[in-house]
Amino acid sequence: RGSACPSLCRSLSLSQQLKQQRDKLKQYQKRISLNLERERALARQLLGEGKKEKAMLLLKKKRYQEQLLDKTENQISNLERMVQDIEFTQIEMKVIEGLKIGNECLNKMHQVMSIEEVERIIGETQDAVEYQRQIDEILAGSLTEEDEDAILEELNAITQEQMELPEVPSEPLPEKIPGTLPL
Repeated sequence: RGSACPSLCRSLSLSQQLKQQRDKLKQYQKRISLNLERERALARQLLGEGKKEKAMLLLKKKRYQEQLLDKTENQISNLERMVQDIEFTQIEMKVIEGLKIGNECLNKMHQVMSIEEVERIIGETQDAVEYQRQIDEILAGSLTEEDEDAILEELNAITQEQMELPEVPSEPLPEKIPGTLPL
């Protein structure tokens, strides 16, 4: 990681320098364009004054400057392409750095948890799941016949306790209860 930072800083600086050069070339391009317009106007003026030789010389100079303008345009295009390449490479470097950090993190996690440890945990988990399944089966009614009989006996005993009726009086009931209406 330490070696990537200086090269990244250098590429940032290089990118800035290229942008400055591009801007200077654009200024130069503007200056040439303004000169071309002036020289064309001056060539017209010279032709109007009958100075054909000077006008030709001026148009040759103008032609040369137009060629310079074309070269400048190509250089600007090359610089812009190079700046874009550098900026994209910087993005790629950040992605690679992120992948590197992620890989280191995964490796550290793998060191903490070995395959044997994972297998042991999975085995313990499977044992716990099996134990829980057995408990669920017991609670869900997967009892033996003896267990079922014992449960039924206990249920009958509880039912008998709840169903005990009050004692019936041994004396006969009176036919008419005083203070009630006859039926």
